[in-house]
Amino acid sequence: MMKKYPTLGCCGLDCGLCPSYYTVGSSRCPGCCGKNFFNKHPSCSFITCCVKKRGLEVCAHCGEFPCKKFDNATEGPDFKTTSQKIMENQNYIQSSGITRFLEQQVERMKALQVMLEFYNDGRSKTFYCLAATLLSLKSLQAALTKAGQEITNQSIRENDMKSKGKILKGILHKFSQEENEVLKMRKK
Repeated sequence: MMKKYPTLGCCGLDCGLCPSYYTVGSSRCPGCCGKNFFNKHPSCSFITCCVKKRGLEVCAHCGEFPCKKFDNATEGPDFKTTSQKIMENQNYIQSSGITRFLEQQVERMKALQVMLEFYNDGRSKTFYCLAATLLSLKSLQAALTKAGQEITNQSIRENDMKSKGKILKGILHKFSQEENEVLKMRKK
């Protein structure tokens, strides 16, 4: 059983913006109900209810949304994305539709792919995934433009990922402060 859009978790997570989705090799996550998902992941109560029992793409399409499953989901692991974006995404899908949500998600994924390909020093994938999830699309695009300009102005070599990444991360941090977001894992 597969969903039509595995980059969007039925629970509302942005699977297409997760570090595990961009892992190379056998540990790569295929997204929510993507190819070989059930061979790699333990059972998920959201998938069982939403996809298997009701045949829905996302919980926002359910007449019982939000149900009690979301009481615990918003307490999530260490990432702020888990606790905040689940409900934001579901509510956006309810109000604007899944097509509009996915259009924005595709643009976020494009921005993330640029960050990973041209600015990743080998240690920044999680940071960039978090930025792509939490910051506004406008800020992501502006950050990439500004970073490109600064790299050109400073004559930084194309293969100097450390310097390029430092510039982009600094810009992303500034945008995160403006948007009152925190681009790091929370401490327990």
